[in-house]
Amino acid sequence: MNRILRVNTRSGELKWHSCSREEQRWGGRSFIAHHFLNEVDPLCDPLGRSNRLIVASGLLGDTPATTAGRISLGGKSPLTGGIKECNVGGAVGKRMARLALKAVVLEEAPQDPKPRILLIGKERAELIDAPQLGRRESSDTLETLRRRFGDRCGFLVVGPAGEMGLGGACVATTDHTGVQLRVAGRGGLGAVMGVKGVKAIVFDAEGAEPAPPADRSALAAASRELNRILRDDPKTENRHNFGTPAVLSLCNALGILPTRNFSSGQFEQAEAISGEMIAELIDKRGGEGGKGLPCVQGCIIACSNVFADPSGKTTVASLQYENLGLLGSNCGIGDVDAVAELNHLCNQVGVDTIETGAAIGVAMEAGIIDFGDAEGARDLLRQVGEGTPLGRIIGSGVVTTGRVLGVRRVPAVKGQAMPAYDPRALKGIGVTYSMSPMGADHTAGNALETARSHDPLSREGQVEISFRLQIRAAILDSLGVCLFIRPAFVKDPSLTARLLNARYGWKWAYRDVRNMGLDCLHAENEFNRLAGVSETRCDVPEFMRTEPLPPNDSVFDIPKEDMDKIWTVQLPEDVF
Repeated sequence: MNRILRVNTRSGELKWHSCSREEQRWGGRSFIAHHFLNEVDPLCDPLGRSNRLIVASGLLGDTPATTAGRISLGGKSPLTGGIKECNVGGAVGKRMARLALKAVVLEEAPQDPKPRILLIGKERAELIDAPQLGRRESSDTLETLRRRFGDRCGFLVVGPAGEMGLGGACVATTDHTGVQLRVAGRGGLGAVMGVKGVKAIVFDAEGAEPAPPADRSALAAASRELNRILRDDPKTENRHNFGTPAVLSLCNALGILPTRNFSSGQFEQAEAISGEMIAELIDKRGGEGGKGLPCVQGCIIACSNVFADPSGKTTVASLQYENLGLLGSNCGIGDVDAVAELNHLCNQVGVDTIETGAAIGVAMEAGIIDFGDAEGARDLLRQVGEGTPLGRIIGSGVVTTGRVLGVRRVPAVKGQAMPAYDPRALKGIGVTYSMSPMGADHTAGNALETARSHDPLSREGQVEISFRLQIRAAILDSLGVCLFIRPAFVKDPSLTARLLNARYGWKWAYRDVRNMGLDCLHAENEFNRLAGVSETRCDVPEFMRTEPLPPNDSVFDIPKEDMDKIWTVQLPEDVF
């Protein structure tokens, strides 16, 4: 992965660049962090000409390591006003690796954005006018692209919300079979791509050959060890059978499941939308439904699913915990088929389920529709796609929705909606929401995994826990692998360095990998400081410090001054 493609979306000029020595050491999230700090004006308008959208391959993207092939998308977020990285599986990562692509950088913005396709192949790259794709839904766009360019390509697309520049817009892709629709959802990066007049990016790796690793046998041995540890870990089988919805029952028991706009931590209908129920329905209904599916080719965990309706026809693929939490319990909806349909509508319109589910919950609190009104929620999502005034408000995210509708209880940090873990009863994640450069993002350092070993209601030690988890997340995001393979790195942290050394011929120790994650966080924090992301925004919303959360009747009580010291915490030797 030694090439970078820069695309001037205003002039149409495309330029290939070889990676500098420094750039070769960055991947995925770390590439985005350093590129933005070095080259992008921190004060730029997120939807203006000076912002950029980056698609970056992880450092292990062209290796056989399981889950490798996730890609990172990055830009200055329309929601947070700071740097944002989100990552996704699917088929694009493997195609980028075969094309030796480190990153694609979309620069500038056209004066009058119109839908275009960016086609990238072995020996060519071009922008193709595609007016016929204007305001087309995600699946329709992807199917059109598969027919035109072939089903062996990788695709990234935006839906109508991205074309309208709405802050909740996501970027969608598919797995290698074209069945699962995956999204890079957080931060509104679909809006950044949309305003640059790029409806779709097509990666055609036909005829391309991946670069050989520095030590093929060592890479194979490290990959086998990674697989062995994961197969022996009981979490792998649980994730394979139930996917991410497996944690819903646990979150409900802990009292952290967002319910009716984060007014409670337990949902009386949680069992009806649980991972166990979803697995049972998939088995019972048959047809097109399925579980234990990979989102990245070659993944041995295979935690994805295809959720089918009672007739066996696909409703959505894949139905995940965050979608159940934000579109289900957070909206008071306990009908799993209704939640799956809402998930599908979000995907088609091209909006993040977390941001949009939170916005719908706020609209319910405002009395626009009632809690539990699934049909009303469906109508709101249709309006997002149509671009009605109310639809544009919902599609712009939870903070905009709260301001326009006059709701004070808005579950957001740094302008971004909270995922499905209430920080009043999982206090470590409240530190992550507040202090991560990413804002309210569970993938930036999810404290749920520490809930059994450390009292989630205690405020002691939570800053240190979040610091360690944030470094870990930055490492995994830079490697281009899934956070679900962390049990292998917990058992043997040196595996990270062994994989990198075998691929690139480096002489890294685990300490170097750890420092890569820390350097990534420092670069992101510095960009945010220069961007003027106010320290006053680095906290949970006021109501979470004052309103006790049932059933534990807890508030978020970690002092702001304690959280502000997170970057001075003594660096742990082992962040895994």
